[in-house]
Amino acid sequence: MNIDWEKLHSAAKEVMKNAYAPYSNFKVGVAALVDDGRIVVGCNSENASYGVGLCAECGLISSLTASGGGRLIATVCVDKNGEYLSPCGRCRQLLFEHGGNEMLFMTPDGPKKFSTLLPWAFGPEDLK
Repeated sequence: MNIDWEKLHSAAKEVMKNAYAPYSNFKVGVAALVDDGRIVVGCNSENASYGVGLCAECGLISSLTASGGGRLIATVCVDKNGEYLSPCGRCRQLLFEHGGNEMLFMTPDGPKKFSTLLPWAFGPEDLK
């Protein structure tokens, strides 16, 4: 499948503008290509009770599931300046569940397999 990284980057930057981050002002947007050609997006949503805030990747996975599921092929995450951003540990696990080791993730050094961000990941296969 052909990956239009610029389109994914643009989608992540656009959805980042919708982030709700009144406490940290740390807006995050994420966009991913699904194996059926769809692009799904998510942005972070903070809460006055800090621990219940949602990362952008949480929103992306919810959007993926709500829109029919599928496998993530490529993902771009950005900060409020549109710069590439690495997901936190929790979000790495969420993305791995739906993209696996082979999913590509954009870094400042170019696309990398997700296994470089979450080596020796725990997943569905470990539950068998």
